[in-house]
Amino acid sequence: MKIIGIVLSALALVSCTGLPRNVEPVKEFDVDRYLGTWYEVARLDHRFERGLSQVTAEYALQDDGSVRVTNRGYKEETGEWSEAEGKAVFVDEEDVGHLKVSFFGPFYSSYVVFELDDEDYQYAFVTGHNRKYLWFLSRTPEVSDALKSRFLQQAENADFDTSELVWVAQ
Repeated sequence: MKIIGIVLSALALVSCTGLPRNVEPVKEFDVDRYLGTWYEVARLDHRFERGLSQVTAEYALQDDGSVRVTNRGYKEETGEWSEAEGKAVFVDEEDVGHLKVSFFGPFYSSYVVFELDDEDYQYAFVTGHNRKYLWFLSRTPEVSDALKSRFLQQAENADFDTSELVWVAQ
């Protein structure tokens, strides 16, 4: 019985670093160009970001080759800033936008960049291991209506429920 529990736990951990069906990570991903500050333009809400505005993600390369992830947002309800620090590593090849990120010790979850402005790295569309997670990130706090429309179209094409999106106040 104990072995079954261990196997099920291992399968659950592995599945959290998978890809949603019909979502492909970008190729020719360059982590050095991805580093720095990103503003969260939109997201599917979840408990660890609920109620946050002015959300940013900061990515920094560490000596061991992993990426330090610092997410920060303002909770107007309490008037306080919330910050979480994690670590990301590539799932496979380092030129594919499929990483796994952990904010809680040995537990990792997918971080899948499925669209990226490959010219300037000015925007990114990101998901997790399933369609409950979706982020629209930008190097600037404001984006054009055309880019918002592109995000909505790409998200709908990938079967995300865009009616549940939170457009983040920056």
